[in-house]
Amino acid sequence: MEMVTKRRFRSRQERRDIVEETLKPGASVSRVAREHDVNANQVFLWRRQYREGRFDDSPDSVGALVPVRVIPETGKLQSGRRQSTKPASSRSVGAIEIAWGSIRVRIEGAADPDSIRAVMDGLGR
Repeated sequence: MEMVTKRRFRSRQERRDIVEETLKPGASVSRVAREHDVNANQVFLWRRQYREGRFDDSPDSVGALVPVRVIPETGKLQSGRRQSTKPASSRSVGAIEIAWGSIRVRIEGAADPDSIRAVMDGLGR
């Protein structure tokens, strides 16, 4: 008989609470993980994300994100490149365009690798 386990979605607050429990003096990550029915390796990943500020909901943490617009593809692909509807001189410097299936994401301005990784993670869901 094949055992099928269903993954449980944990909210950001739940993950933060579990991580903060592991940060208490004398706490064991593996014991806390077992109490919450989570793999210890997952808790270690959440701890790293916690240290990076990914579970922070404060207004100061907004700087970790970049504005993103998802727009439908309007131009035909030509030689692997998208035709622009704007003149070349009006293009902004530092734009990144990500094609993911039928979705196109354009990030304008400076974008650090963690921000791009967050966008890609969001698209992968």
